[in-house]
Amino acid sequence: MDALIFVAGLVVLALVLADVFETIVVPRPSPGRHRLSRYVVRPTWRLWRWLGARTRTGLARDGFYGLYAPGIAILLLVAWLVLLVVGYGLVFFALRAELDPAPVSLGTSLYFAGTSVLTLGYGDIVATGPLARGVSLLAAANGLGIVALVITFLFSMYASYQRREALVVMLSARAKAPPSAVTLLEAYARLDLVDELPALFAAWEAWEAEVLDSHVAYPLLGYFRSSHDNISWVSALGAVLDACALVLTTIRGLPRGQAELTKRGGAHLVEDISGFLGLQGDGSTVDRGEFDEAYGRLASAGYELVDADEAWQGFEHARATYAGRLEAMAGYWATPPTVWIGGRAHAPSLAHRVDEPAPGS
Repeated sequence: MDALIFVAGLVVLALVLADVFETIVVPRPSPGRHRLSRYVVRPTWRLWRWLGARTRTGLARDGFYGLYAPGIAILLLVAWLVLLVVGYGLVFFALRAELDPAPVSLGTSLYFAGTSVLTLGYGDIVATGPLARGVSLLAAANGLGIVALVITFLFSMYASYQRREALVVMLSARAKAPPSAVTLLEAYARLDLVDELPALFAAWEAWEAEVLDSHVAYPLLGYFRSSHDNISWVSALGAVLDACALVLTTIRGLPRGQAELTKRGGAHLVEDISGFLGLQGDGSTVDRGEFDEAYGRLASAGYELVDADEAWQGFEHARATYAGRLEAMAGYWATPPTVWIGGRAHAPSLAHRVDEPAPGS
């Protein structure tokens, strides 16, 4: 019986330590079947999103959603520590003959495991045997190590979050909030900054590479919301990609190389993150009437344009490479979706109709 309890404790410890290693140390997603985060992050987010949709409105809802990511990070730490105590408690109970006084119940062993993991060291129970002493030292090392790793993890995530949000906030001054590609291009024409568009696209290409790297390595970052109203990194990316698509298919006389690179990088980012979440998209989501309205606004802003029919065919094809998946991501995270002409956001009920993603976090 003691051997079975000992093995059970080792299994719990192995699962916890493997989950910590794959979540924090390994710089890429590891969607294993036995990972704790698989059963914590996505189910709790679905519940949180459901509660927010039914109990909050407007800014109160967005603020409610904003509490989720910091809260779940703390919850993961607590869950890891609790399971660590359970695992070591089982091991100590199997080794109770090497403890003084010997625990008479599993609860007492869990108490001793807790004081070891949290390095409290009250001394009311002492490990006397060599194996129990070794396990006690490992428990203390694991407890301190997990806390240190999580603190480092949080600092790293917040640094990545701040770098992600800097360009997003800057874009709101150029394209309003939620940002719109047409509004962005109008602003650059009005301010005589059209020659600066390649530099803007280059900055966003670098941003795409960093966000792809950080959000694939630490998927929890996607759940962190902007601290500003009516903007999100998802809608900002959509506005920039729409602007790139318009430069490539609709506007004459502008350099297209950087716009093409930025669009490719953004489509790659969207594909990888939506694929990890198990989300699918439905093409462009812009109809011909909306495109014609945007076409007229760009002409009024002073841009030289391609023939409308030719531009529409090219734009529809270009936007289909990213728009559907991007709006599915907006629906999953309940963020403002990409705005096209500035008058309305597409699929406003997407957060309620998006398909639930396959497990794998």
